Amino acid sequence: MSSERHVKVFRNGRNRAVRIPREFEFPGEDAVIRKEGTRLIIEPAPPKSLLAVLKTLKQLPEDFPPIADTQPEPVDL
Repeated sequence: MSSERHVKVFRNGRNRAVRIPREFEFPGEDAVIRKEGTRLIIEPAPPKSLLAVLKTLKQLPEDFPPIADTQPEPVDL
């Protein structure tokens, strides 16, 4: 995969826009853009909530091993 590609900048209403090529796609619908010197950096936006993070996790298997419920040792205070 190439780490560089030339793309066209075009107008979208009053904004300038660029299409992100398929090989540079990232997950999600939101992105963060920032300027560092003359460079524009576009990154996927971090999840907005814990619920959003939990939705990205794989489902755990439901067959958990049994846990022995033992009595605690007496403590001498």
